[in-house]
Amino acid sequence: MRKSVRWGALALGVVLSASACSSGGSGSAGSGSSGGGGSVTLSYGVWDATQKSAMDALAAAFTKTHPAVRIKVELTPWADYWTKLKAAATGGAAPDVFWMNGPNFQLYAANGVIRPLDDDISKDQVDLSVYPAQLVNLYTYRGKHYGLPKDMDTIGVWYNKALFDAAKLPFPKDNWTWSDFQQAAAKLTDASKGQYGTDAELTSFQEYQYNTIAQAGGYVISPDGRKSGYDDPRTIAGLRFWTDLIQKKESPDLKTMTDTAPLQLFEAGKIAMYWGGSWDAAEFGGNSYTKDKVDVAPLPTGAKQATVIHGVANVVSAKSAHSDQAWQFVRFLGSEQAADILGRMGPIPAYRGTQSAWVAAHPQFKLQTFLDEIPYAVPYPVSKNTAAWNEDELTYLTKAWNGEESVDRAAKDLAAAMNAKLAEE
Repeated sequence: MRKSVRWGALALGVVLSASACSSGGSGSAGSGSSGGGGSVTLSYGVWDATQKSAMDALAAAFTKTHPAVRIKVELTPWADYWTKLKAAATGGAAPDVFWMNGPNFQLYAANGVIRPLDDDISKDQVDLSVYPAQLVNLYTYRGKHYGLPKDMDTIGVWYNKALFDAAKLPFPKDNWTWSDFQQAAAKLTDASKGQYGTDAELTSFQEYQYNTIAQAGGYVISPDGRKSGYDDPRTIAGLRFWTDLIQKKESPDLKTMTDTAPLQLFEAGKIAMYWGGSWDAAEFGGNSYTKDKVDVAPLPTGAKQATVIHGVANVVSAKSAHSDQAWQFVRFLGSEQAADILGRMGPIPAYRGTQSAWVAAHPQFKLQTFLDEIPYAVPYPVSKNTAAWNEDELTYLTKAWNGEESVDRAAKDLAAAMNAKLAEE
């Protein structure tokens, strides 16, 4: 019999590779009824300060049609969000509605902190097909749905057009391959200028390793969540894609990337190609150097096309004293109306057909690239206690990134450690 993960022993705040930046349902949220008589205030837990104004706008729009229900948006910075949420949930005082991400989802669902929404979805005839299936599945646990997708993100290659022009290289094409990327990285590297073709960041698995692992035909965790894929030769090939770049000095070494984040190096013109998310559009559009010097291309194809897709979901606390009203709010957040508001003010909304406002927000970038990748996107790899083996990923792969061990050895040791953690779930 497999042991269950104990809630009290979990380090929920240590999700090392989840996107912090990364609302969608069908129709309006229904009538203005509060579902219980009298005026109530719902707490709404979020972590991204850049989205606070958008969440306030959504709260106001909901209250306009539900005048008996007010929403208090509670912002907790990402660095403290999971620690605070775990403490609140342990004491039965989690926000009525709050943001959830993939790496933490199964843990909260398995421990009864959030409630399944299937009865409500069925009663109100919410159409889940308006969201990417990968995200619907990400927030499904043991056949039950626990959240409605809010937003989504995929990964692309942000590239410096000025550096490409200086090297007399054509900009990346939509159908480029690993070989094309590797050749470009070599030509864009100039040691005399301290300039690198790309970077092989270790700590951002969503943007880097998970993508090349999938592109090589490998996998991080088996579909049933019981087995690591890190000892699969294809997975190892996806890791070697990055360590080869370091060995060829076409990427900074691990120490350099630890001392100065690759994002900063890219924004200083020292890295020509940066694997980043759709959320980087706001960052690069607001940076004085990158705002008119960079653009984005799809990820190159290895054995297959792949990009990681992730997104935040809105969930309802199982202990909410206003469960019905909380559902109505989540349903609204998952509606087309809410997605239209989000698209104008925040990240890519998950609701199908509402992304045009987000694309138009930064017309200098080919942001449609991120949407065109969705058909071949793969879900963010998770299990019940994702954080435990996220720590192992760094512990073991650091040895390969700094040249202390071969990629094969480090990956196989990681697989063994990860399998031991999965057996305890």
